[in-house]
Amino acid sequence: MSSLDRQNVAFPPQRAPYAADPLQSRGRRFAEPASPTRTDFQRDRDRILHSTAFRRLAHKTQVFVPHEGDHHRTRLTHSMEVGQIARAIARVLGLDDDLAEALALAHDLGHTPFGHTGEEALDELMRPYGGFDHNAQALRIVTKLERRYAAFDGLNLTWETLEGLVKHNGPLIAADGLPIARYAERGLPIALLEYDAQHDLELGRFASAEAQAAALADDIAYNAHDIDDGLRAGLFDFSEVAEVDFLRDLGSEIESLYPNLERQRLIHELVRRVITHFIEDAIEESRRRLAETGVRSIEAVRAQPRPVIGFTQATESVDRLVKSFLFQNMYRHPHITRIRMLAADVVRDLFAAFFEHPDWMSVEWAQAAALIPAMEEGRRARVVCDYIAGMTDRYALVEHSRLFDATPDLR
Repeated sequence: MSSLDRQNVAFPPQRAPYAADPLQSRGRRFAEPASPTRTDFQRDRDRILHSTAFRRLAHKTQVFVPHEGDHHRTRLTHSMEVGQIARAIARVLGLDDDLAEALALAHDLGHTPFGHTGEEALDELMRPYGGFDHNAQALRIVTKLERRYAAFDGLNLTWETLEGLVKHNGPLIAADGLPIARYAERGLPIALLEYDAQHDLELGRFASAEAQAAALADDIAYNAHDIDDGLRAGLFDFSEVAEVDFLRDLGSEIESLYPNLERQRLIHELVRRVITHFIEDAIEESRRRLAETGVRSIEAVRAQPRPVIGFTQATESVDRLVKSFLFQNMYRHPHITRIRMLAADVVRDLFAAFFEHPDWMSVEWAQAAALIPAMEEGRRARVVCDYIAGMTDRYALVEHSRLFDATPDLR
């Protein structure tokens, strides 16, 4: 285990001064009595786990792979793996691991059916009406679209969880108020603007260290399980993986320790080493940054000019190389590309049908659309978008087969 303090890993330190403290939470938008058995961040995690949107992730695509079994990742299994990694990083650093886990479990709630293909198709269709963004959609789900509680819409999560959900990848606006990063060109999604106007999430500042840990855990999980799924699905082989020096070196290490290891075990040994390297690097580098900045409070974390949780420069380079390899060999694999095209057609067909005939949606959604004046196309489009975005892959295909004579075979 590199240079990490093994005792601190086995017996994590007490809560760090820069950790989020549930007893000091800024609270919920709608006041609720405190729980006698759980902290506010534990309640947030549990509400996310019990939400309808979270259950639907079990049948939403992570990355399209050949249907060779039930062992490939879905959005649900990915979110669970991110939760485990986020919790591991947070615990060693003395952060609130319940908040880190809650954010990890919630980060993909806004994803559409058919992975990023569905998101890109919906964004294209919604361009005249403000576009579509899965991060903004996750906020809509936890603040509006989940209808479970008698006293409010959404899950009524704490401010810290909402902040982390929206800003886990960093601030969304600069000091002058202009959108930055992924939103620089098109501006902030309407859903983010509308909610922030009612409940300020401080979009120009970094989120908590827990949110940053969850974001890093997402990257780690993506790299590891896409290598795993890609190898098992036959989209690429070990000879191609070896094009990345980091992965080749890990493969050589495994071969020296376990010569002629069977393929299934070899894949697992490679993947577990990838995860271990990235986690240990993140912990060491984050400890260095936290010590260097001298932060002593969560507000100091938010005020920093860059994240306090991150990889070393060397591992950032490895991360880029691994992502580049996966982009070329997995996400742009001819089989995946063909399925992406067919899946996008399914989304386009459904949107056109429901926009023209809102009464074709399920009863609850049809009733919501019926309350919108005919001339307000933008509001009707958003209802249709919310309906489709919430679908699982298989439900989208079932609805398509109900409405159209021919439905693509996504295999």
